[in-house]
Amino acid sequence: MSLAVQIARNGGPEEMKLVDVDVGAPGPGEVRIRHHAIGLNFIDVYQRTGLYTLPMPLNLGMEAAGVVEAVGDGVQHLQPGDRVAYASNPPGSYSEVRVMPATYVCQLPNSIDFETGAAMMLKGLTAQYLLRQAKPVEGLHSGDFVLFHAAAGGVGLIACQWAKALGLRLIATAGSDEKCQLALANGAEVAINYRTENFAERVKDITGGKGVKVVYDSVGKDTWDGSLQCLRAFGLMVSFGNASGPVPPFAPAILAAKSLYVTRQGLFTHLRSREACQAMANDLFAVVGSGQVKIHIAQRFALSEVQAAHRALEARKTTGSSILLP
Repeated sequence: MSLAVQIARNGGPEEMKLVDVDVGAPGPGEVRIRHHAIGLNFIDVYQRTGLYTLPMPLNLGMEAAGVVEAVGDGVQHLQPGDRVAYASNPPGSYSEVRVMPATYVCQLPNSIDFETGAAMMLKGLTAQYLLRQAKPVEGLHSGDFVLFHAAAGGVGLIACQWAKALGLRLIATAGSDEKCQLALANGAEVAINYRTENFAERVKDITGGKGVKVVYDSVGKDTWDGSLQCLRAFGLMVSFGNASGPVPPFAPAILAAKSLYVTRQGLFTHLRSREACQAMANDLFAVVGSGQVKIHIAQRFALSEVQAAHRALEARKTTGSSILLP
């Protein structure tokens, strides 16, 4: 048996209940993992509220780190006792112990502790595909400007550091002066408080009227129009979240004046195979292991405090990464 956070219906944080679940032995291609730390992400909120529809009852959580207790038939890259971390479907990481497919579970280097592993997989792999794979048609090169919204969040702080390591000039937005300072301390070249400044006008000033090659936007509805204004000709709008709500339908003709590109990205498409997942994880482990990217864990909650954790996340009261401790 294991304690796990489960919902019976979509709704607010109060729908999350801590329940006993029967874990059992792993089947073919599966592993059983005892969690040491669990990641907290906005996708968990989307699944809880029903923005992303999943069958009920639903065990929440997409990310964790721990130790393999048992492996099923056919699993070759893992064995009992291995330290591991993952960001993977199906949900269920908000638990003490779980059984899950082994395909997207990666060995965690000894140099990276469990809390860091749990805090960095989903966010770090997201930053990896954004900066390394979701590129504008003209490519990204050292010295190029990029705009990153919600830059003081978990993905944002990793992206600020990684972009600097790549030589990119990252313009950050955040919702307070304190969060702007945090983005600057982590490698952003400029930070804009979108609550007190017009970020589209500031970006125009910063870039000498040229605009940026790419905008990375997990905010959604509130930043969409301004983000399109920030792009240069042939620029790329990368939408990868909906923190302020889904982007309303729009006419493709609005892109024509600057021949813009728009894409809606998702991590789990990039984690399309065991090989792709491992290659992305190796890239992340290398940049964290080198010290070029540090993972900031600013909030820790007990698993029993999961409702408070979701309320803080939705109210945008968190910075960096947050974890749950079983």
